[in-house]
Amino acid sequence: MSHTTQRHAFGAASLGIAVAIACLPVWPGPAQAQSPSQGMTRSVSAEETYRDIEQTLGLVPSFFKAFPDAGIAGAWAEFKAVQLNPQTQLSGKEKELIGLAVAAQVPCHYCVYFHTAAARLHGASEAEIREAVAMAAITRHWSTVLNGMLVDEAQFMKETDTAMAMAAAKMKGGTAPTSAKGQ
Repeated sequence: MSHTTQRHAFGAASLGIAVAIACLPVWPGPAQAQSPSQGMTRSVSAEETYRDIEQTLGLVPSFFKAFPDAGIAGAWAEFKAVQLNPQTQLSGKEKELIGLAVAAQVPCHYCVYFHTAAARLHGASEAEIREAVAMAAITRHWSTVLNGMLVDEAQFMKETDTAMAMAAAKMKGGTAPTSAKGQ
């Protein structure tokens, strides 16, 4: 493992531990959990959540039923606020194509089926679906090369920045920046 990689791994682990320790007093455990009458936000019961899921989807899918009652309200809120929300920065089609690409890499055949169907529902063509999966494969391929060959991360970032500057100049109809010429 290169010195840079070790430093990043140690830094990430240290940050994760520090965040976890800092948050311990904030996250109430089962014995510390406050009821809605104690001033915390109103909790939504599992039954209320299941009613909302059914109203939204027309049924309560088995994967939601299998989720622990203690967390179903939060899981549904996240799903609804990001994936089902038409007012996010990404379109429904973009979100589902990303979901499909990730699902293909995880791999999760349930998710591949779901995100393919949802991408089609949002207007994705078969060519867009194939391209999303191909991009996932290309990303995985180069991740394998970069990590397996222990490519220096700082050098990679410098080269990426140079290539992006050149691409931006070409997109604007200009010439390559001086720093990009001859590299």
